[in-house]
Amino acid sequence: MGSTLLCKLLLIPAGLGAVSIHTDFEGGRLGKIEQVAPRHFRLAVAGESDQDGRNRQANWYYFRVDGAGAEELILDMVNLPGEYNYKPNRGAVTKDTPPVISRNGKTWRRVDTFEYDATEPKLRLRIRPPGATFWVAHTPPYTEQHLARLRMEAARHPAFREEVIGKSAQGRHLLLWTIGAGDKSRKTAWLMFRQHSWESGSSWTGEGAVRRLLAGDGVAKQMRDGVTWKILPMCDPDGVSRGGVRFNVHGYDLNRNWDVRDPKRMPEITAQREAIARWLEAGGTVDLLLSLHNTETAEYLEGPPQEGEGRFRDLAERLAGVLERETSFAPSRALSYAAATTTPGRPGRMTVVQGLYRDFGIPAFLMEQRIAFNDKLGRLPLVEDRRKFGGELVEAVWKTLAGGENR
Repeated sequence: MGSTLLCKLLLIPAGLGAVSIHTDFEGGRLGKIEQVAPRHFRLAVAGESDQDGRNRQANWYYFRVDGAGAEELILDMVNLPGEYNYKPNRGAVTKDTPPVISRNGKTWRRVDTFEYDATEPKLRLRIRPPGATFWVAHTPPYTEQHLARLRMEAARHPAFREEVIGKSAQGRHLLLWTIGAGDKSRKTAWLMFRQHSWESGSSWTGEGAVRRLLAGDGVAKQMRDGVTWKILPMCDPDGVSRGGVRFNVHGYDLNRNWDVRDPKRMPEITAQREAIARWLEAGGTVDLLLSLHNTETAEYLEGPPQEGEGRFRDLAERLAGVLERETSFAPSRALSYAAATTTPGRPGRMTVVQGLYRDFGIPAFLMEQRIAFNDKLGRLPLVEDRRKFGGELVEAVWKTLAGGENR
């Protein structure tokens, strides 16, 4: 029996009943499962590597435990080391990134009792089951089911429009949402979410942003009237569905190949770039594009490549200033500007920020938000923190573009 099937349902005697560990649902993922003792298991993080078998990332796990009983369960998260930009590391799962747990698969809290062993490395979870069934994940999951519910609500608003701009490598729709009048003479902000499928926090931020823009108060109306909002809500639906990390089904990083044109192997990047190109060709502007991401411990805003710093310095500094003054954004380093590529000498290593500047000269920004402790919040962020920040974010962008800071 293959390891994939074992991950889907593993039955292990545990006291009077049996513990079963499942990943056969949207976004679920684990690697090999081993029994150490009746209530002690080693759970390998599956991870993913790129098209060349390099840059392994083990940033995602999500599983359900049935028949848990009442006694403590010990779950060791293992198989953690990886590689980032061709440099080996000890992995993304550490003492700074305890997982979340849920008794209903909907509301999440942090696991409180854990130990990190940097030697192996492994993260040992000591869990007193909150019920016979519970879920565990690296961060609070946000799947296409969540997005579908948001779409249904948003579609009722007259200022919301949706178009399908292409299909993913596995045939899922790639969506573009427009909020506001859509007038090409107005300033336009583009927001991108979920280029990397493990980064569920960016989707919760995106949901908060959409809800704020469609609210019924006067400020929301001013934001819709003053700026046209173009939103790419789910850039890697295939990865989100299978519980992926940061590569599409062909192994391509959807934020590291913006200097390559390959509609067959990277249809996601192709569709997103072409949607932006069509908007520009039709006379629209891109006054600010922001791609939202998560990291484990860093938080920062990165502007266009250094050669464009002079052109966009005022815009970048205004945005960074509003974010720091008025939101929970807690940068771990100062505003910076991107290099020309992430890896000189290697094709297929440009981020969306680098590639869009090269192709169109537009002011694209990348924001990383940590999943670890946030100094402004005084805790590790959870779903409501991300949603709240989404609302703060669109207000910050509006103020940066439309002078809302003076109102």
